[in-house]
Amino acid sequence: MNLNKHIIYLLFLGFAFTACNDASKEKSEDKKETAQDSTKLSEEALLDTVQMQTLKYFWDFAEPNSGMARERYHPNGDYGENDPDIVTTGGSGFGLMAIVAGVERGFIPRAEAVKRFDKIATFLEETPKYHGAFPHWINGRTAGTQEFGNDTKDNGGDIVETSFLAQGFLVVRQYLQDGNEEEKAVAAKFDKLWKNIEWDWYTNNKNGIFWHWSPNYEFQKNFMIEGYNECLITYIMAASSPEHAIKPEVYHDGWARSGNITTDKKAYGIPLILKFNTNGDKAGPLFWAHYSYLGLNPKGLSDRYANYWDLNVNHSNINYEYAQENPNKFKTYSENSWGLTASYTKNKDGSVGYTAHSPDDDKGVVAPTAAVSSIPYTPEKSLKAIRYFYEDQHDLLWGPAGFYDAFSLDGGDWVAERYLAIDQGPMMVMIENYRSGLIWDLFMSAPEIKNGLERLDFKR
Repeated sequence: MNLNKHIIYLLFLGFAFTACNDASKEKSEDKKETAQDSTKLSEEALLDTVQMQTLKYFWDFAEPNSGMARERYHPNGDYGENDPDIVTTGGSGFGLMAIVAGVERGFIPRAEAVKRFDKIATFLEETPKYHGAFPHWINGRTAGTQEFGNDTKDNGGDIVETSFLAQGFLVVRQYLQDGNEEEKAVAAKFDKLWKNIEWDWYTNNKNGIFWHWSPNYEFQKNFMIEGYNECLITYIMAASSPEHAIKPEVYHDGWARSGNITTDKKAYGIPLILKFNTNGDKAGPLFWAHYSYLGLNPKGLSDRYANYWDLNVNHSNINYEYAQENPNKFKTYSENSWGLTASYTKNKDGSVGYTAHSPDDDKGVVAPTAAVSSIPYTPEKSLKAIRYFYEDQHDLLWGPAGFYDAFSLDGGDWVAERYLAIDQGPMMVMIENYRSGLIWDLFMSAPEIKNGLERLDFKR
């Protein structure tokens, strides 16, 4: 089913066109402003439009054999050295949650979504797994493991990407487990995939989780995950496993650095709360406030180190304030144009690259996903940014799967007319969490997650 007809319908409902004639020139400036405003989409219609178009990434443009999310989608068909058949595990987890939101919004029939979920689960049952964990990339045609970034040692399990994917497993399971027989069967498939992940294996018998394990190189990459970055969810999923849970000290000594994860520093008068894994003191790229919290609800969530709602609100506001300070005087930034995160970027020669934009790595490039996905934390600022991206920069930014990945207004209008699963997914899901809390409610209803949070001394 194609989503275009739904988008056209909502656009029709959302717009209220005002007739113009010569007499309108004599109206007051105040009345002119009112007439102009009446052509704008309402907030509800705007968010519907953005969600529906963004969902197309995971529905219309998914890899056809697996049903999973392509790592990237280039509408012009020019992938260069990149393979369009490569699917991403973490991005597919985001996509599972996005599809659930799409069903509840009426964008996708439930029965069709169940078939897609079954297709994905069946494909994942057939893919090679590494102590239950999935690789970062999989070939969607063959189900074979694809080395990540041409790194021969990254050819096995990626426990971080697996945690992003497993968030989606639990959301779908919770969504379908009380449904009809077909839905219950699909829920059971995802439940089995989740329970077979050997989180404790990835500690390498140490107090910390190691990002990679390879059947050829084992733990040679030796990358222990220490906070703070995007990986909080990895530790929470690992603590929540019914059969392969980590010990609490793995979290407290590893991720929390034996308590050294906290800080008293501030940026723009706003407390950082935790030490971000960056060189400077203006927090990290904004995806750190999104990936772990698509399912995990930070509202009222705290442990001995942080209140996670305050942490993410502060992170988003620091990112916004940096754009207002704009120390490099980029034209791209304004009150309504902000958001630094990992995305495609503009290279010095005008070509398209990739980097994790942040105050430490500022290239004057805004990725819409940054401000859009922060909408639960900064609703007024994010809504203004969404409206600016959609209305003021519509011709530049709007494409077949929603907002293009990144843009810059310096040195002429530049846009990466491309999409990444890890940028599209958070927009769809976090808008839904802002509107209804749906994905948060489903994930947090999983009894394992409640047990895992208790195991790590989290409070709600």
